[in-house]
Amino acid sequence: MGKRSRLAALAAVAIIAAACQSGATPKPTPDLPKEIGAGEGALNLVIWAGYAERGEVYPEFDWVTGFEKDTGCKVATTNMTDSNNGVSLIQSGAYDGISASGDATTRLIAGGYAAPVNTALFKNYANVFAGMKDLKHNTVDGVNYGVPHGRGPNLLAYNSDVITTPPTSWDSVWEDGSMYQGKISIYDSSIYIADAALHLMTKQPDLKITNPYQLNQAQFDAAIALLEKQKANGANYWGSYSDQVSQYASGDVVTGTTWQFQVNLLQAEGAPIAAVLPDEGSTGWSDTWMIAKDAKNPNCMYMWMDHMMSAEANGQATVFFGEAPTSQQACDYAETISPGHCALTNATNEAYYDKIWYWSTPQADCADADAATTCKDQDAWVAAWTALRGG
Repeated sequence: MGKRSRLAALAAVAIIAAACQSGATPKPTPDLPKEIGAGEGALNLVIWAGYAERGEVYPEFDWVTGFEKDTGCKVATTNMTDSNNGVSLIQSGAYDGISASGDATTRLIAGGYAAPVNTALFKNYANVFAGMKDLKHNTVDGVNYGVPHGRGPNLLAYNSDVITTPPTSWDSVWEDGSMYQGKISIYDSSIYIADAALHLMTKQPDLKITNPYQLNQAQFDAAIALLEKQKANGANYWGSYSDQVSQYASGDVVTGTTWQFQVNLLQAEGAPIAAVLPDEGSTGWSDTWMIAKDAKNPNCMYMWMDHMMSAEANGQATVFFGEAPTSQQACDYAETISPGHCALTNATNEAYYDKIWYWSTPQADCADADAATTCKDQDAWVAAWTALRGG
């Protein structure tokens, strides 16, 4: 079983364990919608920046305008800074849906903030790659809580004028960080603690880390110590893609963790920036469009979820963001606007994604049925990251 599959299976165990520990009686699955009704005229979304484009960045990338014309659903979006922020926004009750990563989906399902969906109502769902269906971070007891958007790894970016030999490990942001003092670019979110843990899986096997998101006290302390050394090397933290693009464009940073999205933007401007997936593998994401439990515009949200699995919309969106499309039809469309895109993102290569640890929520029970195990939970991760950052 690959890493992605193991992590997904453990997530399901965690949800069940949480219910048992609280003494709660599992609730029956609510009746699913039998049809998609008329659009309500509006749709309010929480998104990762770049997931709902209407041609404002590049005119040729617009999958929102046509949707609005076809459905009458006027789309409004709020960008989340990270999954913690996205969960908070959905909890406010002001939004119809979210493009959630795996470290948000589990919390939204377990907390009752996401509604189950009837995938039979989506005409485009049948085309989705089998490897992206029924994943445990968005499916419980065979019930789907959303539909896939795309997936990808967190990559190691580097300025090829400064680092002339393509790196093969993450050492440049960790042990070798002093070589790039003050010029390391790091994602500003508590989930980045997992990147430190993943590096320690290779560098300190005696810690016996088997899952970078589920860390006992000793493992967690080692990860934080590594992050403190990184900070001492002058790490620059980015919360939005535009922050990091500016860092690289100005020469303020020369290496760090990134998304293909930023790499594409920088390369389009002629910047000497490249990116690799190091030999140790990486953290990453498999994103899900989820509908809020009390969505005010559920029909528009259902229409949007189906739209985002269409060849044209998914092809455009995944090319724009630099992630793997969800179907062969979307891949075929993507190839017409960016030849080689599906090969670049390894869209059909499941072995590649077995090297990616999808973002997942840290659990006090280590996402493990063994009651004797104890790990640092989400609150502990956020508190530690806040302290590290001095906030």
